Amino acid sequence: MLGAMSSTHERWHEERQAAWVYRAIASAEPDKTRSQLFLDLARAADEQADILAGDLRVERGGEAARTASSDEPPFRPELRARVVAAIARTVGPRRVQPMLAAIKVRGLSSYGAPAVDGHVMPVAVHDIGARHRRAGGGGTLRAAVFGINDGLVSNACLVLGVAGAEAEPRTILMTGVAGLLAGAFSMAAGEYISMRSQRELFEHQIAEERSELERYPEAEAEELALIYAARGVPIDDARVLTSRMVRDKERMLDTLAREELGLNPDDLGSPWGAAGSSFAAFAVGAVVPLAPFFWCPIDARLACSAALAGIALFAVGAVLALFSGRSAWFGGLRMCAIGASAGIATWGIGRWIGVGALP
Repeated sequence: MLGAMSSTHERWHEERQAAWVYRAIASAEPDKTRSQLFLDLARAADEQADILAGDLRVERGGEAARTASSDEPPFRPELRARVVAAIARTVGPRRVQPMLAAIKVRGLSSYGAPAVDGHVMPVAVHDIGARHRRAGGGGTLRAAVFGINDGLVSNACLVLGVAGAEAEPRTILMTGVAGLLAGAFSMAAGEYISMRSQRELFEHQIAEERSELERYPEAEAEELALIYAARGVPIDDARVLTSRMVRDKERMLDTLAREELGLNPDDLGSPWGAAGSSFAAFAVGAVVPLAPFFWCPIDARLACSAALAGIALFAVGAVLALFSGRSAWFGGLRMCAIGASAGIATWGIGRWIGVGALP
């Protein structure tokens, strides 16, 4: 009986928490249609929770207690849910879809569904999966966390490796600063080239689409009508719609870019913005193991550096757990173990070199 009560209470708590999260998302969602969807989901979750609350009362006091309106257990959302909701309110639900999916939020497919407020529909059918993969794996927030993690682990290992070779504190500090700058500039340069190449490809694709629209607009209109038909619009209605749209070449080009190419012509990405973000994220992580060298006593600098890096690694692992649905403790401890293994190995190699293994 205790196990059953525990199970029912857990399900009740999940439904109450789901309703709480849905309302938080609805308050942060600027699109009225999606906001109403999440409010409807919240009401449905509350209805499920009410049923489970009745089951809890039956477990405690018998069938006659089912209709009682009081004595429901106190509810408080878990820390994970509060953190995710706070981030969603700050940056918007669309940008944290992986986090929302990890806490089992339903209705996220609405971000890829046909719009009903005058906006164009999403990409063609064969591109729908790719759009969801981009939404789930390429978020700016996740990229920033990974950038910080790269800087933290690489520079912490660099500092430990040089320290293992018994270098002077000043040498360790200068090496760490050099590692910070080299890594940050390398990340920024790589991101700039990647984003620049991607943008040039997108611009080329849009230019080709413009040329095709100029040469045979009727064929392009028919292709767009077929895409709409595949999304459930009657083919005759779709043809009427696209035949009207093709009269406005710029509007038609914008729609084709979104529907056929899966691109937003107004947001192709900024190479300089991507480079700056990569530089900043790596630098933030890389400065952590260096900070103690500026304010700690000489004898305690290395220990403080390792301790601070460990705390930061735990924090990064806990944040990344928000994307996977795992326990924050598990994610943090796993990241600490990985970072510690890399640091110990690097320190050992530095120690081996420092005692004369190499001329």
